[in-house]
Amino acid sequence: MPETLAPSRTLAMSESEAVVGRPAQFAPFAIGTLKAAERHPELVVLTADLGKYTDVHDFRHKYPQRFFNVGMAEQALVMAAAGLSKTGKVAYCTTYGTFATRRAYDFLAIACAHSDENVKMFAGNPGLASGYGGTHQANEDLALMRSIPNMTVLDPCDATEMAQIAEMAVDIPGTVYSRLLRANVPVVFDPATHRVRIGKGHVVVGGSDVGFVSTGSMTERVIDAQRELAASGIASSLFHTASIKPFDAAGLVEFAASVKRLVVCENHVASGGLASLVIDALYEAGQHRPLLKIAIPDQFTECGSHTYLLDKYGLSKARIVERVTAWLA
Repeated sequence: MPETLAPSRTLAMSESEAVVGRPAQFAPFAIGTLKAAERHPELVVLTADLGKYTDVHDFRHKYPQRFFNVGMAEQALVMAAAGLSKTGKVAYCTTYGTFATRRAYDFLAIACAHSDENVKMFAGNPGLASGYGGTHQANEDLALMRSIPNMTVLDPCDATEMAQIAEMAVDIPGTVYSRLLRANVPVVFDPATHRVRIGKGHVVVGGSDVGFVSTGSMTERVIDAQRELAASGIASSLFHTASIKPFDAAGLVEFAASVKRLVVCENHVASGGLASLVIDALYEAGQHRPLLKIAIPDQFTECGSHTYLLDKYGLSKARIVERVTAWLA
């Protein structure tokens, strides 16, 4: 297991951010994938030379005949996976989100989704998870992927959801795109009681002053921000969803009706992501709520440590508290 370092600098690819204040699980994607592989001998794993950095080495060691490294060639990765699907395999692919969605977009759309191929793309470095700037930060991947027909799009919050999605993806029909959380991943939801449901959100009932809507790793920071806001007398509820497509529009509308205003938080640009889904759902339901968007700005983001990036671009717990407090004042 690689050494865990304090998040005070830009980390090397082999290093993991320290998890502070809650338990963590190492390589939940590997755990879920191995469980799926035990049940499904047709499951194969492919990577574009990023096995170490997408937690697939355990699979390679256990099933060497079912593992393929295609090299740094994301278009070849997707085409090989689509071909394997046509022979009856279920192909799990791993690379970084920027490379999957920018370099191989057409291949995911036409070679995979167009034919409902059993290809499951797990894409690392979602949003500001990487310190390596605009070349490695997948800030717009969810918008790109949800625009493709026949595509299931997922954004797990924590180790619990990552392991569950890795295990269940083999049974989801057609093409799947999921963000990948790797190495030391926080445990936010109790694996004994929490279940990812495709097309459904997860509501944590609280106060009605503010209703937070969040996805992915932002849910962890929202939960921490809620505690601090509660200490200041601001009561809030939470609607979390790992399922971006299909999206639980009916559940969101019901949740919005129970609160005075909404704050949408996402580790993604505001355009085309969760905020767009929320606004569309409210508009189509004829419901209006004051809404604050907390998201990555419309720009190529800097290099830097994880904590620096979150704070600079307004996604840290402290910045969420600051913005919500100012908005309500």
